[in-house]
Amino acid sequence: MKLSIGKYQTELEMLYSYFHNEKVAERIWQKDYTLWSDKPDEITNRLGWLNSPASSLKLLSEINEFVSSVQKDGFKKALLLGMGGSSLAPEVFRLTFGVKEGYLDLAVLDSTDPASVKYFENNFPVEETLFIVSTKSGGTVETFSFMKYFYNQTLKKVGKEKVGNHFVAITDPNSGLETTAKELNFRKIFLNDPNIGGRYSALSLFGIVPAALIGVDVKSILQLAEAFSFTTKIDNCNENDSAKLGLIIGLLAKNKIDKLTFINSKKLSYFGAWVEQLIAESTGKVGKGILPVVGEDILEPQQYSNDRVFIYFHIKNENNLNEKINALTNAEFPVIDISIDDYNEIGSEFFKWEFATIVASWVIKIQPFDQPNVESAKVVARKMVQEFKETGKLSELPISCEENGIKITSDFQSSSVKDQIQNFLSQLEKHY
Repeated sequence: MKLSIGKYQTELEMLYSYFHNEKVAERIWQKDYTLWSDKPDEITNRLGWLNSPASSLKLLSEINEFVSSVQKDGFKKALLLGMGGSSLAPEVFRLTFGVKEGYLDLAVLDSTDPASVKYFENNFPVEETLFIVSTKSGGTVETFSFMKYFYNQTLKKVGKEKVGNHFVAITDPNSGLETTAKELNFRKIFLNDPNIGGRYSALSLFGIVPAALIGVDVKSILQLAEAFSFTTKIDNCNENDSAKLGLIIGLLAKNKIDKLTFINSKKLSYFGAWVEQLIAESTGKVGKGILPVVGEDILEPQQYSNDRVFIYFHIKNENNLNEKINALTNAEFPVIDISIDDYNEIGSEFFKWEFATIVASWVIKIQPFDQPNVESAKVVARKMVQEFKETGKLSELPISCEENGIKITSDFQSSSVKDQIQNFLSQLEKHY
């Protein structure tokens, strides 16, 4: 990892020393919740991912046996039904590695858009498709809706005796999905470590089982990741790239350089979607946050505002973007250059960014494992669905003002659209 952070180097060195003196790496592995909060809730029971590489390696024989049985039964395709953290890592594996000959062609359905559902129904014949129902909570409404739909479609085609053979569950123990999967006689139920949050589950069963189905060398990936994980136990930042990365990101965010802009080489571009959710959902709360920017065209340096830090993620000796990266460095933007020798190191990168995220959260004083706004949004969504079931329509929000076809709902009382917009923009200015 190469760093170019200019005037912040001295402050960073001080932060390295503080990290070392506070034994932060050691305390993370000891699951010391006081690093982020004065309460252990959703911290001590959310650090199971630290052991994911080792835990998944122990389950490889079971996973490989499962994959062999699926191949033997003639399945050609796999459709993963999931949302968010349960679906992003499998998609990264699929789009980065492709499908090895003789293995299953995997796709991910994570959109409730009817057109998306119809597309997969038309292109994934149920007779040759294995459906992977993936949800940590075992009760995600969207995932269960997908499952019910494709279960009924498969039931019509293959009959009651065979339909369960087309379905696999990945979930936490004692979840609603586990119960349903047993009742419907699913082919296989994988029970994940319940002490792992969705966005930190890439190297757990949620990521590794789908990867194995497409023929990824998960053994090598996990072995490399496990070896790498040992470096994160070291409090000396010169020997702990994950901690160093997190400290840099956190320090820059405290200095209002909080737009973490990813420039990935083509084959690694899909990694961006996973890391985007990891960082945004972990740090974006209580008026704070680090904003990942993924998939944006690379502009000329003068077109960027001074709140940018750039991550250049690429295969070693891949030089096609070096000229643009050098231009950003010469313009004195913070640039972090991360390269890997081999695609199998992507597991180590999953681990690196998970660790870096919780270290950055320590720096900016955020609890990285909860998601209060996500949970509250789910409550509101369930209420709206129930209301629609009962009344046949959704309630409308009160309109604060209406002008020239523009309707605005706001707590701010004004009948002028101009005043409403100015008030909104003034609220944004408080954060920048």
